[in-house]
Amino acid sequence: AVADGCFFDLPAAERVRDFGLQFIRHSKGEWAGKPFELLPWQWRDVVAPLFGWKRADGTRRYRMCYIEVPKKNGKTTLLSFLGVYLMVGDGEPGAEVYTAAADHKQAALIFDEARNMVRQSESLRDRIMVTASQKHMSFPQQLSKMQALSADAFTKEGLNAHAILFDELHAQKTRVLWDTLLFAGVSRRNPLHISITTAGYDRNSICWEQHDYATKVIDGHIEDWSFLAVVYGADEDADWTDPAVWEAANPSYGVTIQADSFEQACKSAQESPTKENAFRRYRLNQWTEQETRWLSMAAWDECGAEAIDMDALLGQPCWAGLDLSTTTDISALSLMFKLPNGGGWAVLPFFWVPAERARERENRDRVPYSTWASSGLIEMTPGNVIDYGWIRKRIRELGSLYKIQEVAYDRWNATQMVQDLQDQDGVTMTEWGQGFRSMSDPTKQMEKIILAREFQHGGHPVLRWMASNVTVKTDPAGNIKPVKPEHQSAARIDGIVATIMALGVGMVGQEQPESIYNTRGILQL
Repeated sequence: AVADGCFFDLPAAERVRDFGLQFIRHSKGEWAGKPFELLPWQWRDVVAPLFGWKRADGTRRYRMCYIEVPKKNGKTTLLSFLGVYLMVGDGEPGAEVYTAAADHKQAALIFDEARNMVRQSESLRDRIMVTASQKHMSFPQQLSKMQALSADAFTKEGLNAHAILFDELHAQKTRVLWDTLLFAGVSRRNPLHISITTAGYDRNSICWEQHDYATKVIDGHIEDWSFLAVVYGADEDADWTDPAVWEAANPSYGVTIQADSFEQACKSAQESPTKENAFRRYRLNQWTEQETRWLSMAAWDECGAEAIDMDALLGQPCWAGLDLSTTTDISALSLMFKLPNGGGWAVLPFFWVPAERARERENRDRVPYSTWASSGLIEMTPGNVIDYGWIRKRIRELGSLYKIQEVAYDRWNATQMVQDLQDQDGVTMTEWGQGFRSMSDPTKQMEKIILAREFQHGGHPVLRWMASNVTVKTDPAGNIKPVKPEHQSAARIDGIVATIMALGVGMVGQEQPESIYNTRGILQL
């Protein structure tokens, strides 16, 4: 950056800090009414570099800023303060500052805190006009304004933004709003785009894209001196119960976060995987595999430490689960084998996607369907819709290799194929509902055998991806069933659903007493 003419202007950075001390007042808690003083990390890691570093022409060096920090570290308050400064003190005539988030309520949080700061300030309250109902305030002296945007991205074309303040980027379900606002300041001389968030869980999101880019900038793998990356959090393999880890991951520890409350939250998190997941995401800023975790991925990975002996399974009885997709999505079949001598269960998963749609989804969702297909982990059926005939033929082939006792299927999308398999191919088909009644027992049993390391999956990467996507829904009676993290998410769980169904029908099959004709050898005659 210096070689390209950039330089550090300390007075310009201190102007922002002095603005907070002179004009801004806190509005909440023990600091209400007191001058806004930046916390050490806010000054050192955000404000000083963001406003101090200049390009050779005197404009801001950093145009993009990504801040990732655990909850309760004052990130929304910081963003609110910067919003007021950018509207009033940044020297930009007609500045337009917009707050944005996944929904209007979240975007309004920054605006509301900024409004409260203005109301507490004797110097600003009479100079800034606030229209609370429209989440809008203006500074007539410079024809500047600050406004909270709704999540309706399609009404935001043509904005001439001096600054975009994006809150809780991890909650953004699609990238539409982000892409719409990304170039909203293209005609400004000194634009600024700041996003601030806690860690998320969706690795196919705009937030993960920014997180990944930010960490590569920090590590030096990407050279981008116009991108300011600030990421606080615990390492993936850190001991999340260690107070030293808590303090290292939270820059405001001991100021806005108290040790005793952290300890209490940690004790609660040790009671269940779901609470642990929330603690690690929100309090330690660790990217988790799911929003509401069902499976321990560490336990899952241990179940795949050894390869499955495929030859030993040939000719052995098994139970199957078939999860047929819509015509454009993934279909899955799982064969579950009961291993001898108390060895638990082993699964062989199979997946199908329409070839043309797979390439389209790969580009959109960044899921490596082509790589998986070339490795033989999934099969691509010809055309742009799933070929159920192809799947039926494959099931017949598998039936010649293994003794498929029964196939559990979901009645949706399966009527004709199920009839053909049953009537023409002689396969025993059993309808298996997707509600709590049918899915709860095998889902709980699945979790049990994984935690007990009585489940072998051979490390199948597609099945692991799906396992990492699974969340569970619970009814008032404590029954559970697997669900996707988000209805519109690119994440898929079809293979896990098929495996649970296979385990369910296999559990029923195992419970049935063996025929006396088998035990007495009569059928061998």
